[in-house]
Amino acid sequence: MSRRKDLERVKAMQRLDPDYKGFRGHQEEPTRKAPLEAVVCVVCQHKRNVPRGIALEQGDHYVCMSCREKSEGEGAA
Repeated sequence: MSRRKDLERVKAMQRLDPDYKGFRGHQEEPTRKAPLEAVVCVVCQHKRNVPRGIALEQGDHYVCMSCREKSEGEGAA
């Protein structure tokens, strides 16, 4: 990728997030707000990474956002 495209990408990311400071190296991991845990959706059987609180709360009854949106769309029609 060219230097111009790299600069354009950084400027675009700074427009979206004014606190974005750019790539700081592989040794510095980005901070995560909440630890994630893998949970399987009971409808589509896809594994999803969700915050640990939701995983503990819903457990074996977890329905992913995609499946929820589909069911809400069918209910409205």
